[in-house]
Amino acid sequence: MSRVMPNKPLTLFRFRLSGHSHRVELFLSLLGLPFEMIEVELGRGETKTPEFLAKNAFGQVPVLRDGDIVLADSNAILVYLASSRDPERRWYPTAPEQAAAIQRWLSVAAGPLLAGPGYARLVGIFNAKRDLTSAHTTARQLFDVMDGHLQTQGGFFVGARPTIADVALYTYTAHAPEGHISMEPYPAIRAWLQAMESLPGFVPMVRTEPRFGLQENT
Repeated sequence: MSRVMPNKPLTLFRFRLSGHSHRVELFLSLLGLPFEMIEVELGRGETKTPEFLAKNAFGQVPVLRDGDIVLADSNAILVYLASSRDPERRWYPTAPEQAAAIQRWLSVAAGPLLAGPGYARLVGIFNAKRDLTSAHTTARQLFDVMDGHLQTQGGFFVGARPTIADVALYTYTAHAPEGHISMEPYPAIRAWLQAMESLPGFVPMVRTEPRFGLQENT
C-alpha cells in the first residue's frame, strides 16, 4: 500500500500507560510512519505546564506534532492520519455508509468504552476515585454488544479489514483485565483481539497488574 511519508518524523507526546496515547502509537506503527515519542509524566503535572497547554489547552495526552500542525484528541488524530497518510483510504473509507459506521464506533470509544473498561482500569492500576461497580456494569453491557456485532461481521468492526474504528477500540478492550474485567465470556472479541495483534506493525502497550479495587472484583 502506498503511503504519504512525512518530510521529517512526526512527534507523539504521550504517557506510556495511557490507552488514548497507545491507540495513536499503534496506528502510526500500523501505517509504517517514522515518528518519535516524547514521554509526558502525568503524575508530575507535566500536562499542566504552560508549554504543554499551548499544545492542548485541555491538558491531556496524546498530542501529535506534524511539522507546523499540532493536533490533540486521539480519535481526531486517527482521522487526520488516516486522511493524510493513507491515500487509498483503507483505514478510513470515504463511502458514506462505511464512514458513518466508523464514526459510530469512534463515538463508542470516546463514550462507553472509556466509562466502562477505561474507568475500571483507572481504579485497578491508579486507584482513581471512580465507581468500579458502575464501570463494570457499563463494560459488560458494551462487551455484550461488541461481541454480538463481531459475530455478524467479517472479523473486524466495519467489514472484513481493519479500520480506525478497530484501532480506537483495541487498547481499552485488550486491557480490560487491568480493571478486573474478565474477557472469557466474549469469544468474538477475543478472536478480534488476536487478529489485531497479528497485524504487521502491531505494537502492544505495557500490561500492568491491577493492585486496587480488589474488594469489588467480580
